[in-house]
Amino acid sequence: MKKSTFDAVIVGGGAAGLFAAVQASARGRRILLLEKNSRCGKKLLITGKGRCNVTNACTAEEALKNIPRNGRFLYSAMAAFPPEAAMAFFEQGGCPLKVERGNRVFPVSDRSADVLNVLERALQRGGVERRQTTVTGLSIADGAINGVLTSDGPVACSTVLLCTGGASYPLTGSTGDGYRLAEQAGHTIQPPCGSLVPLVSPDEACAEMQGLSLRNTGVQLRDEKGKTVYQDFGELLFTHFGVSGPTVLSASAHLKPGKSYSLVLDLKPALDEGKLDARFLRDLEAYANRSMENALADLFPHSMIPVLLRRAGIDPALRANSLTRQQRRALLEETKRFVIPISGTRPVEEAIITRGGVSTKEIDPRTMASKLVHGLYFAGELIDCDAYTGGFNLQIAWATAHAAAQVL
Repeated sequence: MKKSTFDAVIVGGGAAGLFAAVQASARGRRILLLEKNSRCGKKLLITGKGRCNVTNACTAEEALKNIPRNGRFLYSAMAAFPPEAAMAFFEQGGCPLKVERGNRVFPVSDRSADVLNVLERALQRGGVERRQTTVTGLSIADGAINGVLTSDGPVACSTVLLCTGGASYPLTGSTGDGYRLAEQAGHTIQPPCGSLVPLVSPDEACAEMQGLSLRNTGVQLRDEKGKTVYQDFGELLFTHFGVSGPTVLSASAHLKPGKSYSLVLDLKPALDEGKLDARFLRDLEAYANRSMENALADLFPHSMIPVLLRRAGIDPALRANSLTRQQRRALLEETKRFVIPISGTRPVEEAIITRGGVSTKEIDPRTMASKLVHGLYFAGELIDCDAYTGGFNLQIAWATAHAAAQVL
């Protein structure tokens, strides 16, 4: 293969690939960016419901606490390029940012295209060459990269950065290509599955309450032994298949294959049991001659009341002034510990990000370099690291891309 005219080839034009190309070209490196889509950043454009949750306005240490899998691997990369550095990059590039609930960072314009435009302008300044092509393989000789194979022919190079994403949102181009390339190089792939993905429940009550969104709800994910493996507070949504929403998506990051789980909801977390019971008594007295189905209208959403009463063993037509102390206790139990059995997750194609990928044990955490093949690097979702919602996964992309770009 003839000598390369490029210092490095980056495979994949998503968040990590674009940012690595920007950072490396700013160092004067000659970069070739290969992307199979007709345009780069397709997944970036749809993140945050089209608003792009750029990062989280927290410290590097706080960001690492929101990465439940292999967070320690990212310590060096996150310290070198923390959230504040990501915010500064985009603001200096002409995209003003704002901080919302949970320290989530968005463009002031609420347009993900503005984030992508910052990267596009930086690519042009850096003279990054782009080609639309599909990478079909790596050319490796004597334990080192000497080129990539594409649908348009081979490209000679001694340095390759794989930023091909995971397996979620396949319509954006994340179809697992990078896993095959990494495996070809001898790397171990932790089985990809969905993370930040809605959860499936066999409980028909979920479908009965389909479309109901709850706010300010306490959420616990418990394993088959009853141990709480994750807890949160915020929003969730009942669907025809189970549950979704921010708290549920974050909880999904803790599911392990082959284990059983349940969600335990506290529907009134602001009230302890004593205050909740007192509230029940006030409402029951105020609506003494109404049916229980109507007497609870001030406390619970309409579609949830029949489910709560059924679970508590209370006839919806029962007069409020006829409710026994035992029945009131049962209603309190359901309110504070509303259990939803979980049978699994929705398909990885519906996940926001992918859990799994190239084993972190085979990657240098300071440079993202392969420990197996000289000249091979990784960044972004392809690596086996994933985080909660709130901008943390894009922060992983920026930090790992920055780390690799310093040595390309």
